[in-house]
Amino acid sequence: MESNKETYQVSALKYRPKMFDEVIGQDAITKTLKYAVENDKLPQALLFSGPRGVGKTSCARILAKVINSKKDNHENNDFSFNIFELDAASNNHVDDIKSLNEQVRIPPQNGNYKVFIIDEVHMLSASAFNAFLKTLEEPPKHAIFILATTEKQKIIPTILSRCQIYDFKRISIRDCKSQLIKIAVNQNVKYEDEALTLIAKKSDGALRDALYLYDQMTAFTENNLTVKNISESLNLLTFEKYFTISDLVIKNDIPKLLIEFDKIISNGFDDLDFLVGLANHFRDLILIKNKETTEILEVGNEYENKYSTHSEKLEMNDILKIIDLISKCELDYKQSKNKRLLIELCLMQIASLLSGEKKKDL
Repeated sequence: MESNKETYQVSALKYRPKMFDEVIGQDAITKTLKYAVENDKLPQALLFSGPRGVGKTSCARILAKVINSKKDNHENNDFSFNIFELDAASNNHVDDIKSLNEQVRIPPQNGNYKVFIIDEVHMLSASAFNAFLKTLEEPPKHAIFILATTEKQKIIPTILSRCQIYDFKRISIRDCKSQLIKIAVNQNVKYEDEALTLIAKKSDGALRDALYLYDQMTAFTENNLTVKNISESLNLLTFEKYFTISDLVIKNDIPKLLIEFDKIISNGFDDLDFLVGLANHFRDLILIKNKETTEILEVGNEYENKYSTHSEKLEMNDILKIIDLISKCELDYKQSKNKRLLIELCLMQIASLLSGEKKKDL
């Protein structure tokens, strides 16, 4: 008896883009690649460089399919046999490249091109790079190479000089969150807006990481993503918590400030993560002061007004001094034997800083 239940598939695979128009946050690159294919201006060697989880391999696979289908009149033809993938992280020896080189020499039986995708290409050994270089110098007309890497600086210059390089960027929090909203709506998952912002921010520009976190959190919360359960599960401090801290700083309420910090540490939050987050919070207060820099503000839309109102309570010079004190605290953190005291001292200093400024005005 067959089951009616669909086989579960993780979101990172289920929602992996199958066309260039579905790729998130890399519009400039997808537009260039589409133009190159449509106008027969595609080079034989391309290098996709950028952080993990931003669409490099997905774009390589899409391009590999589009190259042959563009030249073919039969849209239903399967060109998957023309695509060869090599993970250089686990196949980085010279023998692996020699085997690939043998495949390169044989022309495709169907379609016009054979496409070779080499992922994590920077992991190839020196001898493997040299073996591959010979093929890359004089590739047969039917061969196209798409190399992907997270560490372009580790690739030898002779390889780089023979590739057209595409630099992929981090996915913005807005784009990442927008995709999470679409998926949550599609899956009938209940969510709070800030909860998805926290997941997007935690992923640090890697959409794939955001999707894995989303799956993990929907399972843990039984399809009910709230700020409370997300912040507790991922051990993240909410925007509200940082607003509470900065409010106490502005009021120069040192006793309550130390008590609030104690609560944060007692709840298991990492003190260094708190410090980094606090610096970013005050950075955001600077960004919101100017319409031009508001565009790079990485908070949810629901918090822009709150940041704007909050920033009016502080002068630009004061915020810069606060960030400078926090940055110095970060630098001293590793060497300090009493890390908690170091951060408490920093909190008292930034609160006293504003108190000193008020006294000068009087």
